Amino acid sequence: MAVVINTNSTAIVASNNLAASNAMLQKSLGRLSSGSKIVSPADDAGGLAVSMKLSAAAKRSGAASANLGNSVSYLQTQDGALKVAGKVLERVSELKTLYADPTKSSDDLANYDTEFTQLKAQISSISTEKFNSVDLFNHAITTQVSEDGSQTVSISNKNILADTGVAAIVAGSSLSGVSLTNIKTAIDGVARMRATNGAEQSRLEFAGELLTVNKANLEAANSRIIDVDVAAESTQLARWNTLVQAGTSMLAQANGSSQTALSLLR
Repeated sequence: MAVVINTNSTAIVASNNLAASNAMLQKSLGRLSSGSKIVSPADDAGGLAVSMKLSAAAKRSGAASANLGNSVSYLQTQDGALKVAGKVLERVSELKTLYADPTKSSDDLANYDTEFTQLKAQISSISTEKFNSVDLFNHAITTQVSEDGSQTVSISNKNILADTGVAAIVAGSSLSGVSLTNIKTAIDGVARMRATNGAEQSRLEFAGELLTVNKANLEAANSRIIDVDVAAESTQLARWNTLVQAGTSMLAQANGSSQTALSLLR
C-alpha cells in the first residue's frame, strides 16, 4: 500500500462514518427528548400526514362529546320542567275533584278557582323556560354525535301548550269549565313528552359512549405512528453513542497514521 501525505483515505472514511453515526445519535436524542418518533417530516412524511389527520379526528371527537354532553344537560333541564308541569297538572286534577264536592260553599269554590288561575299561569310560565337562552319547549334541536358530522340525533319539539288537554286547561276561566277528561289528556300528554325525553337521553348517552371509545381508538392509532418506543430507541441510542465514541477514536488513529511518512524522510 502506498504511503502518501496529501490524501488520507482512511481518515476520510472514518470521518464519514463518524458523521453518519453522530447524525443518528442526534436523531435518537431528539426522539427520546421529545417522546415523538417523527421529529421532522423527513423522518416519516407519510406517517406524519396520517398522524395529523388522526389527531384532528380525535380532537373533533372530544369536541363532539362535549356538545353531546350539553345536549344531555338540555334534556335533563327540559325533563325537570316537565316533571314540575306534571305535578301542577296533578294538583289541578285534585282541585277538580275537590271542586265537585257538593258540600263546598261558593266561597270555597272561589278559593279553588283562585289557585287554579295561578296554576294555569305556572304552566304557561314553564312553557317559556330556556336553557342557555335556548327555548326548552316549542323548539327542536339537532346534535352531532360523530366527529365527521355524518351522524346526528334530533331532539324533538315538545310544545306543552299545543297539547289539547293543556290547551283546554289554560283556556278555562274556572275549574267548572275544565273537564276531568281534559285534565287526564293533559297529564297523558306531559307523560308522553317525558317518555320521549327519556328515550332521547338514552340514545345520547349511548352515542356519547361510542364517541369516547372512538376517540380512545383514534388516539391509540395515532400513538402507534407518532410516539417513540422508549425501550427500542434507548437501545439505538446506546448503539449510536458507542459508534460515535469508536468513530472518534478511530479517526484520531487514522489521522495519526500519516505520521509514518515522516519516519521515511529522516
